[in-house]
Amino acid sequence: MMGSGGLGGYFGARLAAGGADVHFVARGAHLDAMRSQGLTIEGPAPLHLPKVQATSDPSSIGSADFVFVAVKLWDTATAIEQIKPIVGPNTTVISFQNGVLKDRYLGDAFDASRVMGGVGYVATAIDRPAVIRQTGPMQRLLFGELDGAISGRGKRLLDACLKGGIAADLSPDIQREIWQKYVFIVGLSGTTTTIRKPIGPIRENAQTRAFLLDVMREVAAVGRAHGIDLPGDYAEQRLALADDVAYDMTSSMHHDLERGNRLEVRWLSGGVVELGEQVGVPAPLNRAIADILTLHANGKNGSAAA
Repeated sequence: MMGSGGLGGYFGARLAAGGADVHFVARGAHLDAMRSQGLTIEGPAPLHLPKVQATSDPSSIGSADFVFVAVKLWDTATAIEQIKPIVGPNTTVISFQNGVLKDRYLGDAFDASRVMGGVGYVATAIDRPAVIRQTGPMQRLLFGELDGAISGRGKRLLDACLKGGIAADLSPDIQREIWQKYVFIVGLSGTTTTIRKPIGPIRENAQTRAFLLDVMREVAAVGRAHGIDLPGDYAEQRLALADDVAYDMTSSMHHDLERGNRLEVRWLSGGVVELGEQVGVPAPLNRAIADILTLHANGKNGSAAA
C-alpha cells in the first residue's frame, strides 16, 4: 500500500483483516505509531489491527503481487521511483488516486501490461497517528483492465477485497468509471476551493450552482472527446448527486488550502485543461480555477506552481 493515509490506510486495513499479506508504506509520526500500536479504523465499522507491516522503504518489501498507489497526486513521480524495486514481472500496479493523468504516468514508468485502472470511494482521513476515521458508511473500490478485459488477476484481487468486507467490483469499463469520478471531483474540488465554502451554499446560490454545473460540463465534454461514453446530460446527473450529499461536505483540496498544504489542482482542473488541449476542446472555467489557485499550489512554504 503505497500511501497509508485515509484511502490507503482504510482499504489496506480491510484487506489485511481479510487475510491478505499487506505492507503499508508510510512516514513520520503515522509510521512510528503504526509500528508500535498497529492500525485502527474508527467510524461506522470499526476495526483494530494490533500489528501491521509498516515501512518507509518500499524496497525492503520484496516483489509485490499488487501495488496500490494512494499518495497525493503531487507525490506521484516520487512514489513511482520508490516502488520500482518491488515491481517485478508478475506485479500489478493500480492507482486509486483522483484524476486521469495518473494512469498515463504509470504506463510511462512500467510496462503497460503491469497497470490496471482503479477508482476508490471512501470518506476518511488520518484522525491521529495510526488512526483512520471514516466519516460515513460509503466505501467502494472499482478496478479493471484498461482494455476492458476481465482478467484472472482482477478476479483474485476482487476475492481478496470481498474477504476483507470491501464493497468491490471488477469493472469491464474502468476508463469510464475513472472519468465519472473525475467529473464530480473536479467540480467539487474546484468550486469549494476557489469559493472557499462547502457544497451546501454553493448548490443553493443560483450563480455558484451554475458555475459548478458548467465546470463539470467542461470535464464531461473533454471526456467524450477522448472517447469516453458519458451521456450528454452527465454533468446534470452529477449536479443531482451534489444535491444529495451533506450540506457541509467539502473537498480534500479545500482542506489542503486551509491548512497551507500543497494542492492537487495541477492534475484536477489543470488536468482537464491539458487533456482538452489534446483533443481541441477548450475548458476556460477549469483554466480559471487552475490560474486562481496557482499561487497556492505548492503550499504556504512553496512558490507558484510551474
